[in-house]
Amino acid sequence: MTAHIIDGKAFAAGLGDRIATGAAAFTDKTGRAPGLAVVLVGSDPASEIYVRSKGLMARKLGMESFEHSLPAETTQDTLMSLIAELNANEAVDGILVQLPLPDHLDSLQVIEAIDPAKDVDGLHPLSAGYLASGLPGLVSCTPLGCLMLLKDQLGSLCGLDAIVVGRSILVGKPMAQLLLAENCTVTMAHSRTADLAEKVGKADIVVAAVGRAEMIKGDWIKDGATVIDVGTSRVIRDGKKYLVGDVDFAAASEKARAITPVPGGVGPMTIMTLMHNTLIAAYRRKTYPVPELGA
Repeated sequence: MTAHIIDGKAFAAGLGDRIATGAAAFTDKTGRAPGLAVVLVGSDPASEIYVRSKGLMARKLGMESFEHSLPAETTQDTLMSLIAELNANEAVDGILVQLPLPDHLDSLQVIEAIDPAKDVDGLHPLSAGYLASGLPGLVSCTPLGCLMLLKDQLGSLCGLDAIVVGRSILVGKPMAQLLLAENCTVTMAHSRTADLAEKVGKADIVVAAVGRAEMIKGDWIKDGATVIDVGTSRVIRDGKKYLVGDVDFAAASEKARAITPVPGGVGPMTIMTLMHNTLIAAYRRKTYPVPELGA
């Protein structure tokens, strides 16, 4: 068996077309575009590129982008004041604070200060609570993108056995909740799970989000399973740098039904699901019917 390669870039492009249509309809109704505010503290080059790409994508899809770049020495009070201003700004539908923050800032306090209705990163404790309770809320971008890819490949996920390897609040925990909501039987695992290979080998769906290069071996994968690889690690082989995932892609491709590559799988979905969440937040804040975007 040779696995089908899941093209996250192509799926994200199609989702972007639907978001652009929804954004245009919102602008026609309200006289303003949906607005996303992104806050960056410090000058980390990778974060700067990521923030810039979010702004470019928002504008491409017909949304307003409000970008706030603050110096690394910004105080907690200054950052909290900015969050309060963005919460009160009616032109802003979504707020994202780029993590990680400098060490002297309290990330949890900042996240908790964001209006949950504008929490497009899905990290507020209320957002997590809504997800666990099955209530409408904004879901963390990466796991939402993973779910979209899974449903596109498999249709109904009802009754399937799934394993999520990784327990972060960014991916692992919300991913498990999303799969439970789709009526999967879910195993939560991590780097210290006993008999991990055996547990992975029983799963119809494998979501790898543990952050260790090629930790999950190809021969662990059940024949015909669908593998979503969230991990990204840089490795050096024969003097060259490569980007790899948490799964041994080449070996797993011989057993899986479908698998995401690294790069080009989950990565392109993360920014697009942020745009998705911003549009959803805009519609909900106006109590308009939310457009069907394929989530």
